[in-house]
Amino acid sequence: MYLSMKKQLIFLALSAALFLHACKPSVSPVNKEATAEARRLLDFLYTHRGEKILSGQHNYPHELTNSTDSIVAITEKTPSIWGTDVSSMSDNLFQQAKEEFEKGSIITLMYHQVKPFDHDSLGFARSVKGMVTDEQWQQIITPGTEYHMMWLDKIDQRAAFLKKFRDAQIPVLWRPYHEMNGMWFWYGKRPGPDGIQKLWKMMYDRYVNHHHLHNLIWVWNANAPRDWKDDEAGAYHLFYPGNEYVDILAADVYKNDFKQSHHDELLELGQGKLIALGEVGQLPTPAILRQQNQWSWFMCWARFPWTHNTREAVQELYSDERVATLQETKNYNKE
Repeated sequence: MYLSMKKQLIFLALSAALFLHACKPSVSPVNKEATAEARRLLDFLYTHRGEKILSGQHNYPHELTNSTDSIVAITEKTPSIWGTDVSSMSDNLFQQAKEEFEKGSIITLMYHQVKPFDHDSLGFARSVKGMVTDEQWQQIITPGTEYHMMWLDKIDQRAAFLKKFRDAQIPVLWRPYHEMNGMWFWYGKRPGPDGIQKLWKMMYDRYVNHHHLHNLIWVWNANAPRDWKDDEAGAYHLFYPGNEYVDILAADVYKNDFKQSHHDELLELGQGKLIALGEVGQLPTPAILRQQNQWSWFMCWARFPWTHNTREAVQELYSDERVATLQETKNYNKE
């Protein structure tokens, strides 16, 4: 009798284990030609959804580890995700990213693209910010026009740089045209099929089908919607290109504006896809992350760990049992 019951319990335990293993997500990237490394990264993120949130830190291209180093100094822990901006395409940047990847970090890259008809040297304040006219926009999204060719030239330069990551077998969480639902960047506040949706699809087609950048996981990163005077950000769905062009949906949250709707509306729009906090200023508290438990990662903006957060708040978050650091995730890219 005792042995029979013991056998039944063992059988049930094994059945449960097999069931849980079978239920582990295996979600393919939207790019059907995605590399094994990109698939492994996406699969890893799905595996921890709802249980862990990965920690991340952005670093300015001219300060490649300063902000991450500050997290280590404050918490004695290293963020799982290392981020920077390919506005700079220096060899130093690539070598640092490669070194971070070899340590086990997940790499996320963004692109503060200047207006197509401006020189890259004009930079963030003078050319990324500020709207273009309707006529200029139509030229940018219309193949064969002068401004479209200028746009192509800029994104092709970045594609050549991203090929270094592809050839080094480094998967990248790629998040171009972030905060596109806001009113502060030249590509912003352009809802509908002829707005940012079209620009996103054109970049996707160029990078996937022309440049064969199959190491990219496509992160569509809006700003959290808000109705603030002269600083508004529109509803997510008006700017969304569709699930066939997006792997992960993300929101940027600044000024401690962690509304539940920012989380829930992304979940609804993505219909089961991963969501993330692409950028934050003030870090979310452990209590917020317990309530909004589907965020896959958070990434604090460069220098903000010490300019917009207290040492105690950083330590509290990084000591929370749900927050994963490099020490826990560094083997994600191992077969």
